Amino acid sequence: MNLASFKKIPLMGILRGYSMADTLQIVHCYQKAGLTTIEITMNTDAAPSIIKACTNQYKDQLNIGAGTVRTVAEAEKAIAAGAQFVVSPITDAPIIQYCTDRKIPVFPGAFTPTEVFTAWQLGATMVKVFPAQFLGPTYIKELLAPLDQLALMPTGGVNQENIGAYIKAGAKAFGVGSMLFDKTLIQQKDWVGLTQKMQAARMFVEQIRK
Repeated sequence: MNLASFKKIPLMGILRGYSMADTLQIVHCYQKAGLTTIEITMNTDAAPSIIKACTNQYKDQLNIGAGTVRTVAEAEKAIAAGAQFVVSPITDAPIIQYCTDRKIPVFPGAFTPTEVFTAWQLGATMVKVFPAQFLGPTYIKELLAPLDQLALMPTGGVNQENIGAYIKAGAKAFGVGSMLFDKTLIQQKDWVGLTQKMQAARMFVEQIRK
């Protein structure tokens, strides 16, 4: 995983439940829009095959990883398929250890201060604060007051209305879904419109981070 490109454009697109054909089209739009980092969730049908197809085509242009990794077995399958990073909804020490042993960036999910700090101590690249929407940007700010060494990635309910507040609160990156992946455009297979929506979101985030 090219962490520098992720930190430059710190949006991690979460892609869940699409077919191989649609996913390849969406990932093509993603790359054209100038975005850098996308996860295919492991609870998508044929996720390892989709990850393999995407990494074969875009591994030199995009960071392509596996999301919703809940067990070491899933992490193993994802990495074998070519996943360049692993994202989990939970803090699971064996998953984190498996990834760090292989120098694979890992983004475990955590909610409470203890979970967040534990995930960081175990070797998280960043800690995915999930589900973030229930506590919002203020929670990120409060977490970082005593735990200012942490790199946090709020996920869940992050959108163009609140991402600026998350940035001001100190978040380093963002897990996002609907902000980038418009279901109607995808259903209509409007790939030009989808690319434009993604590009507008990227430009918006770049502008407010200045």
